[in-house]
Amino acid sequence: MFDVKKTVSKHMDGPGGARELIEIAVPLIVSYSCEMLMLFTDRLFLSRVSPAHMAAAMGGGLTSFMLVTFVLGVHGYGNALVAQNFGAGTKERCNIVVSQELIISVLAYPVILACIPLGHKLFVFSGITHNQLTQQVIYFDTIVFGTVIVMLKSSFTSFFSGIGRTRIIMITSAITLGANVLFNYALVFGKFGMPQMGIRGAAIGTVTADALGMLIIIAAYFSRNNRSEFSIMTGWRFDASVMKELFHRGYPAGLEMLLNLIAFTSMVTIFHSCGEVVAAAITITFNWDMVSFIPMVGLNIAVTSLTGRYLGAKDIDSLKRSAYSGLKMAAMYSGTLFIPFLFFTGSLVGLFLTDASGVNGEQIREMSLFMVRMISLYLFGDAVLIVFSGALRGVGDTFWTMMVSVAMHFAFATVSFVMLRMLHLDARVAWIAIIAAFFFFGPIMYLRFRSEKWMKTGALSDTGFDLVNQD
Repeated sequence: MFDVKKTVSKHMDGPGGARELIEIAVPLIVSYSCEMLMLFTDRLFLSRVSPAHMAAAMGGGLTSFMLVTFVLGVHGYGNALVAQNFGAGTKERCNIVVSQELIISVLAYPVILACIPLGHKLFVFSGITHNQLTQQVIYFDTIVFGTVIVMLKSSFTSFFSGIGRTRIIMITSAITLGANVLFNYALVFGKFGMPQMGIRGAAIGTVTADALGMLIIIAAYFSRNNRSEFSIMTGWRFDASVMKELFHRGYPAGLEMLLNLIAFTSMVTIFHSCGEVVAAAITITFNWDMVSFIPMVGLNIAVTSLTGRYLGAKDIDSLKRSAYSGLKMAAMYSGTLFIPFLFFTGSLVGLFLTDASGVNGEQIREMSLFMVRMISLYLFGDAVLIVFSGALRGVGDTFWTMMVSVAMHFAFATVSFVMLRMLHLDARVAWIAIIAAFFFFGPIMYLRFRSEKWMKTGALSDTGFDLVNQD
């Protein structure tokens, strides 16, 4: 007789099962949801000022983030490297990984600051409206000075996600979100006795909130229990072998993030150059797209952490099971979002439309409704892509993952350029083409993982592990 309880328990319990993944993933999903809400509320507040301010925050924010993506991508493999050491029982080496990440962050900061004039030139070259250009420069300049905070915070966060203790990341993100909303509300609108600073206030509020989050995660890292269990105070040194491994496996992820964001920012800029209506509509659309994408980045990192841990423990069955547990979670999340994106689009779009939208408000609304509804079509493809790209990174198959991911993002940018700048088609047509192109890439990631070629090309190939008997 079919035993439902036993079947559910089989899928939930044990190494790599849903329960183990949930323990790691849920705090990360909540954490990244907080990050998403920070961006969401920033743009929501600025939409009350004008559509141009809202679009400027997106353009300036993406460009500033683009400058730190290589470092954050390398840190992403730091997560897998910490997990592998944790799984192998060499806990004292986890802190050495973090030390190398901190060194990279400090060395990268002057280079990032030197890129500020380049950012200004890119804004001018993009052809956005003068009003948006002025506001975008203000936002970008302020956010760039806070990038060192983002990089240092990422170094410590990779440690906690790598060892699977993600609750502290969740708590830190929740506090950061609350501070960000409060600071931005006060500085954008001039509340609680603060000056009304508009878009500059939004940037200052975000940097200040990030600084608070960084201090919290640092305090947790240097806690008494942590110092004892991981020998935290003994690992503060440059380690050539760890740095080499971090770059060898991490640079594809860093390069992937950089190239992806260059392509994505180019795509957004192409849409923004089509006038205020299209710029506002695509900004509203990507604000809601963040709701589906960014929280699942937490699941992506959890899958990377868990597959990396079982790689270190040389438990291939549990490694595979972790990936498929992640797919089930992602499918459930995507299914939950499908209904509001498809049937309650008017309420979602209306949240960003006020009297400040001006005479173009109705046109912005119509285009936004179409674009947001289209998001519902690729939710499940996005789930497959996010889960199996995370699994492939966890096993060290980072170069192949980079190539596919970069190809996808540049395909989107190319489609946008050809349709909007060369053929001068309607933005809706370009958006349909982008959604259609998206469906190719999730299955490609899945088939790569299923083929198990990563056993010969990933980090497992460097361990001397016997592949012959692993069926």
